[in-house]
Amino acid sequence: MKLDYSKPSCPVDATIRLIGGKYKSMILWHLIDRPLRHGELQRIVPQATPKMLTQQLRELESDNLLARMVFPVVPPKVEYSLTDFGRSLMPILTAMYNWGAEYMNESGHSVSCSMKTST
Repeated sequence: MKLDYSKPSCPVDATIRLIGGKYKSMILWHLIDRPLRHGELQRIVPQATPKMLTQQLRELESDNLLARMVFPVVPPKVEYSLTDFGRSLMPILTAMYNWGAEYMNESGHSVSCSMKTST
């Protein structure tokens, strides 16, 4: 029997396939409180090239984790926001934040982003 490696083999694999991109978790984390434009996300995640950020946003949109809203104005205005499915990741992202904050504090690193407040 030949294994199909294109399909997730366990729930952890499925989760990692959805949010495991290089910047996906960061993008999702920063969209918890409010919609953001591409330029705002670029400032928040400066290590991502514009091309990489666009690719990650497209994948998140394709996986129904975020919605892309285009406003009919000149110049064009595009905002990204979490879908309900994307919001369902909040407990996972919060757990990642808490674990990472504890690790950073114990390692002597300062935490530069804040805990999100939306429910």
